[in-house]
Amino acid sequence: MRVKPIPVPIAGTQLAWKLDHPYTAKHLLIVLVLLTSLIYTGQRTEMDRMVTMTVQAIGKLAGLTDESQVVRGLSRIGQSMWPPEIGEKEEVARLSQFDRNDLPWFSYIEVQERREQRMNLQTLKMDVETERIEYLVKPVGYLWTVFVKMVQTVEIALWGTLLSVLLSIPLAYLAARNYTPSRFTYTLARGSISLLRSAPELIVALFLVLAYGFGPIAGVLALGLHAAGFLGKFYAEDIENADRKPQEALEAIGAGKLKTLWYGVLPQVLPQYIAYTLYILDRNIRMATVIGLVGAGGIGQELKGRFDMFQYDHVATILIAIFIVVFLLDQFSARLRARLI
Repeated sequence: MRVKPIPVPIAGTQLAWKLDHPYTAKHLLIVLVLLTSLIYTGQRTEMDRMVTMTVQAIGKLAGLTDESQVVRGLSRIGQSMWPPEIGEKEEVARLSQFDRNDLPWFSYIEVQERREQRMNLQTLKMDVETERIEYLVKPVGYLWTVFVKMVQTVEIALWGTLLSVLLSIPLAYLAARNYTPSRFTYTLARGSISLLRSAPELIVALFLVLAYGFGPIAGVLALGLHAAGFLGKFYAEDIENADRKPQEALEAIGAGKLKTLWYGVLPQVLPQYIAYTLYILDRNIRMATVIGLVGAGGIGQELKGRFDMFQYDHVATILIAIFIVVFLLDQFSARLRARLI
């Protein structure tokens, strides 16, 4: 908003101030265009249906409506997910090399009777037969399975983050306008960073699973390549925006580019680099669970298998484990940033 003083030619009087209108017809036209675009795209993405169903769900919870598809669906899933599964039960007859005298810790054998109706071929009548089935019960067996898978997921995220850091350091140097050797290397580095960043981890993991097979290798490479695009961009921009005074002082005494970068730039950008890297590690742990859905190792494979078999109590255990790991990592990152930044 501009304020224009208009001098009054009468002596001894004060200046009269004229205030321009803060909004013009141009601003109104822009708002109308944006509203029209939102209405059009909202219909294509079913935002009106989403609002209607959400209002019905709120009304159902408040006792104002009788039926809600959202509440019904969430209630059904919630009942299936509770309580979370922590134990495992396996049929003894299907276990190879089973030794009754050497059971796993805290495990025991449980015998159950199962009644089945079978046709008697002689009398042609249905007879009820009782079958005794032995099960090996592990009270915390599934909890241990989830723990092992989560450890593998964290390992995939750690190695993916390490790979991204190793790839992004040279890319950042070449992509920093004030340190790159030439215009060609700058364009090539920036293009490589954009290429790595534009390919989603899930798509990259699909191709890498075809190349390396199912397992954590594809997961590590997918996370590392994608994250290298982000870190390379962040690192390069911090190098370009670093304070020039320490660099000019080092250049004045004859320091080369590498020494100037090491002593004049790195101390300034190191706290931000640590924050970026910790964020990527946090993100990689969450994404490691997603790429596991396509066979790239970790807890994602277990999650997809249990979800496909409608074992939502097992899914609840996995989701709780993921939340605990992400929460602990967030606390660790906050403490580390407080000490180093």
